[in-house]
Amino acid sequence: MPLRVLVVDDSSFFRQRLKDMIDQHPELTVVGTATNGREAVEQARTLRPDLITMDFEMPVMDGITAVKHIMAERPVPILMFSSLTYEGARITLDALAAGATDFMPKDFSEVSRNANQLRDRLHERLLTLGRQSRASAAGARSSTVARPSSAPTTADSRSREPLLSRERERQPVGRTGPQVRPKLLVIGASTGGPVALTEVLVNLPANFPLPIVLIQHMPENFTRAFAERLDRQCQIRVREAAEGDSLEPGLALLAPGGRQLMLDSRNGGSIRIVDDARMTYKPSLDITFGSAAKQYGNAVLGVVLTGMGSDGREGARMLKTAGATIWSQDEQSCVIYGMPMAVAKAGLTDKVLSLKDIGPRLAREVS
Repeated sequence: MPLRVLVVDDSSFFRQRLKDMIDQHPELTVVGTATNGREAVEQARTLRPDLITMDFEMPVMDGITAVKHIMAERPVPILMFSSLTYEGARITLDALAAGATDFMPKDFSEVSRNANQLRDRLHERLLTLGRQSRASAAGARSSTVARPSSAPTTADSRSREPLLSRERERQPVGRTGPQVRPKLLVIGASTGGPVALTEVLVNLPANFPLPIVLIQHMPENFTRAFAERLDRQCQIRVREAAEGDSLEPGLALLAPGGRQLMLDSRNGGSIRIVDDARMTYKPSLDITFGSAAKQYGNAVLGVVLTGMGSDGREGARMLKTAGATIWSQDEQSCVIYGMPMAVAKAGLTDKVLSLKDIGPRLAREVS
């Protein structure tokens, strides 16, 4: 059965173009459109779509308010469209915090100039989000049907989650030498990453003893707004990385969108920001993990969070060869179980943890 999509946008041109592009894929079908947030809430309630594309600047009710109403009534994956500006980035981050799942740039010129590329990216995002949502729903239904009458309640299950995480930790990848206390923490994420990174970092104390490097798949202009938002929310310091920045304990440096972040271990450690047109992801976790392996060897703790694709797998392989430690987020707490799955399936993960456990474990074990 095709995934049913609701398209929400106050621009009749963009609304129609999105509808046309979505309907070109046999696994996707547009079941309705809305011109403002209030209509979106009503259509979501009536049509019960599998997916929603949402503009943020609309009359009557804006996109963020609509996201909050929809997620409160019946959670569904929502793909936001955002302008490629600092203000657009700030609003998009608000939408993700409100419950939206992912975002894409809203570029009217691209609709005409690179329509096929935009269509293909749109199809990939919607199919990935929709399939994951359906699989999660099917898994939940199966668990409910299979649960015996004596099985624990939902509350009991939640109370046992830390135990389940510990059980998964007892199956680490074997090491060829003694474990070294880490000198650097590198965390990477993609789809679902802004919320996941926030969840991890707010649990770290101001005196966290390691320098932190963050890789989040984001376009230019978005990373500065995201770093500023994290800095306001966290006890540690957070800022967008720049060429020559020093690595400091309790400071998280977020790789700038559109470029690559590499490391230099000399003189206490510093940041290099480079252009690399060959890479699909800018920034790329593979690039930063590989650089960390070369410069810091086994003194790196790498953490792979929710995200689409497999970025980070080859870099994690380089880290493991150097004797470093890799943690990854578990499937149940991921928005998209892509990047962590790629690392886990390759046998590179030492600990598989629920998102809510990663920050506290870092604070407890590293500090």
